[in-house]
Amino acid sequence: MDGIDAAVIDLSQDKPCVIATHEHPIPKNLQDAITPLFLPGKDNIDALGSADQQLGECFAEAVITLLKQANLNSEQIVAIGSHGQTVRHRPPGVNTPHPFTLQIGDPNIIAARTGITTVADFRRRDIAFGGQAAPLAPAFHQAMFHSASHNRAIINIGGIGNITYLPSRGKILGFDTGPGNGLLDAWTIRHQNQPFDRDGQWASQHTSSSALLAVLKSHPFLQRLPPKSTGREDFNLPWLEQQLQGFDNLNPGCVQATLLQLTTETIVDAILLLPTHVDEIFICGGGALNKALMTSLTERCKPSSVDSTTSLGISPEWVEATAFAWLARQTIARLPGNVPAVTGASKPTVLGGIYLG
Repeated sequence: MDGIDAAVIDLSQDKPCVIATHEHPIPKNLQDAITPLFLPGKDNIDALGSADQQLGECFAEAVITLLKQANLNSEQIVAIGSHGQTVRHRPPGVNTPHPFTLQIGDPNIIAARTGITTVADFRRRDIAFGGQAAPLAPAFHQAMFHSASHNRAIINIGGIGNITYLPSRGKILGFDTGPGNGLLDAWTIRHQNQPFDRDGQWASQHTSSSALLAVLKSHPFLQRLPPKSTGREDFNLPWLEQQLQGFDNLNPGCVQATLLQLTTETIVDAILLLPTHVDEIFICGGGALNKALMTSLTERCKPSSVDSTTSLGISPEWVEATAFAWLARQTIARLPGNVPAVTGASKPTVLGGIYLG
């Protein structure tokens, strides 16, 4: 929820081309209104509905601003793919009798304000067929990043980390690995009053705690086998504070270093679950900009090479936006967007709903 990534993507050729990008802020008062919706408690339907409406307006403003900056008009855009902001993710799993996932940012408002057909609500159709509804990017990763000669892993490090396994031959796999930037950012906001630890400088100035790392890695999600997905419901500041009981001797910097190690270790553990050796690892998402995290992954993943997706033609911070443009095209063409081997769904299916402009 650090901002809205909006991108104009040309999908008319074999490989997508990023035409223009825009990072649109989410007003602080709206962030404050959305944050309480992430965790179970006294849920307020009025608050949910209001945030849904306001975020829809914010998404529409992002589109309008982007088009203006790119000197494009709405008639030149086939569709908008809008993932929305996840406020609750309860996929099939332990103690989940009625799985669901919920994203806000009303697509009706986006379509109405921009006049552009909007595709949204990508995840719930996969849930309807018994899937985890996440990760959804692997179908895009396969289409864009597959190699006929090398086994590859694409690792997206957003708030949560996820991995896509792209063997040179054979079936692709994918699943959420655990915490990505979410805990790192939350801890930095609390103790440094900064939105994130730039380049991982704060973490790199301290030594991690192996004892705390072992406690954090005992989380039940990390013990489960794929298909699996997770979110803020599992990994959040209240959970972290609970795990920190008995670690009063650790300063905040040491905790930050341990959280960076947690992200590294859970990604490495995920790679070790893959059926074959991985030759090449490519990182996307905000985590690719964290130099300390990239250095840690490079060291731990040897002899596999580690690089960002820039070397594959898409800047790491724009892979997700490109993926949902591609998924929107899949939906409009009535083509599947999920990968059952990844999500656990019973069948491939067209994802999302179409809101005409």
